[in-house]
Amino acid sequence: MNDSTAIRRLQQGDRQALGWLYDRYRMAVYRTALAMTQDESVADDILQEAFIRLYTYAASVDPERPLRPWLYRVTLNLVRDWSRKRVFGRSVDDLLEWFSALAAPVASMEAAIERDEVIALVRQVIETLPQAHREVVVLFYLEELPIELIAETLEIPAGTVKSRLHYARRKLREVLRRRQRGVPELAYEFT
Repeated sequence: MNDSTAIRRLQQGDRQALGWLYDRYRMAVYRTALAMTQDESVADDILQEAFIRLYTYAASVDPERPLRPWLYRVTLNLVRDWSRKRVFGRSVDDLLEWFSALAAPVASMEAAIERDEVIALVRQVIETLPQAHREVVVLFYLEELPIELIAETLEIPAGTVKSRLHYARRKLREVLRRRQRGVPELAYEFT
């Protein structure tokens, strides 16, 4: 079965088609929700709600278009709803694992401590990004979506996606550069 067939069957009330789509996309939806909320129970709730919405609004889903962007859009909307109800101050551990994988293998205890400090700093920087930028960073680095699919998912131009990624990378570089120079970040905030 493919997505188009499953959506058509779902539109006719076939719950097995929903199960097939759930099995196919549950990890992507869950991973995105977890990366954005850093709360497993919230990610579970968002996962369930995303597929409830798929079932509820199946008639409005175009079977000729890819389903993945629709599911990401629903997931991110649910995350936004959740974040409005709660202060969003959690880390993006899955994304940090990706950043840490870029580092060279750790050869000493000092290097391991420094790597952990950099990961903690990256976590802090990511947490300070506006939610719109965090969403793009998570979809690009964690979900490894191409720019065009992120643009379609978020219903924004590809140039805006690139701009948000650029902003996030620039902020991360600035903070890491200040740290390497040994200048406390607070010194910049008060000047």
